[in-house]
Amino acid sequence: MGAPWEGEEARSHGQGSPEDPAWSGLGFLQSLQWVLCRVQLPHGPRCAGLGLLEACLGRGLQPGFPLRFDIYRKVPKDLTQPTYTGAIISICCCLFILFLFLSELTGFITTEVVNELYVDDPDKDSGGKIDVSLNISLPNLHCELVGLDIQDEMGRHEVGHIDNSMKIPLNNGAGCRFEGQFSINKVPGNFHVSTHSATAQPQNPDMTHVIHKLSFGDTLQVQNVHGAFNALGGADRLTSNPLASHDYILKIVPTVYEDKSGKQRYSYQYTVANKEYVAYSHTGRIIPAIWFRYDLSPITVKYTERRQPLYRFITTICAIIGGTFTVAGILDSCIFTASEAWKKIQLGKMH
Repeated sequence: MGAPWEGEEARSHGQGSPEDPAWSGLGFLQSLQWVLCRVQLPHGPRCAGLGLLEACLGRGLQPGFPLRFDIYRKVPKDLTQPTYTGAIISICCCLFILFLFLSELTGFITTEVVNELYVDDPDKDSGGKIDVSLNISLPNLHCELVGLDIQDEMGRHEVGHIDNSMKIPLNNGAGCRFEGQFSINKVPGNFHVSTHSATAQPQNPDMTHVIHKLSFGDTLQVQNVHGAFNALGGADRLTSNPLASHDYILKIVPTVYEDKSGKQRYSYQYTVANKEYVAYSHTGRIIPAIWFRYDLSPITVKYTERRQPLYRFITTICAIIGGTFTVAGILDSCIFTASEAWKKIQLGKMH
C-alpha cells in the first residue's frame, strides 16, 4: 500500500497546495500518523499515538495556523502609492532620526558628573587632619626672616614650622619664595607667614607678596569639575602698602570626587575674603604678617561620575524612531488627504 500523501486520503485532510509551508507541516504529521498505524508496538495498540495526532491535526495545526499570530501584516506594493510629499517627509524623517541618534550616542559615551550636597565628614580616616600646600613669594623679604606659624582652637601654637618646607632666595637674596606642605586640624584656626620666628625682628618688614598656590587635601585635575580648589592662586599684592598686614578669611568646604570605578578622592574647596590694614597697639605699630584664617563648612560637596545605562539608551532610541515615524506618518497622511480633497474640488467632484 502506498503512503497517504500519494492518494486521495492524504489530500482530504486539509486544504491548500503541497507547496504551501503550512501544508508541508500538515503532510509530515499525516505521514507520521500513517507510520504509527502500521507499526506493531510491544505494548498496547498499534495506533497508540493516533489520538494525539488527530487532536493536533483537527484542532491546532490547520493550514495557515501560525499566520494568525502575525500582527505585522504586509500590504502588497501594488496597493501602495508613492508621492513626492511622502518622499520629502521620509528623507527629513531619516535625517532627523540620524541627528537625534548621534546626539544620544554622544551623551551615552560621555561620562556625566553629578554633584550632591550632604552634611557629614567624608574623610573619617584622615585622623581629623587636613593637608595644606602653600607656595608664596615675598620679593622684598630675606629668607632668614620668613617663617610659618600655625595655631588653632585645639591649643596648637607652632612658631617657625619647618617640616616639609623650603625657602628659595629671589632677587639675589633680597626676596624669598616659601614652599611648604603641612597639616591642620579640622577646627577653626589660622596659619600665617611672618617674621615672628626670626632671631632678630626687622624694623620695617615688607609683606608685599604673590600667592602662587594655596590648596587643601588632594589635588583634583578633572575637566568636568570647575571648583575653587585654588581660589587664591595668582593673588598679587605687590602694589599694596609694604607695612600692611593681610587677612585672608577662608571658608573651607569638604569635597569628594568618586570616579566610575568607585574610587574616592578627598579635597577641599574654599571661598575667600581679604582685607589689608596697618595694625597698632598701645606700644606702637604691630609687625605685619600675612594671615590665613580658616573655618570649616559642615556641608560636603560630592561629585560622582556616571554613565547612562544601556537600557535607557535603547529605550530612548526606540522612542525617537517610533515617535518620529508616527508623527511623520500623521503629517504625510494629513497632507495627502488635503491634496486629494483639493484635487476633487478642482475637478468639481466634491459637493
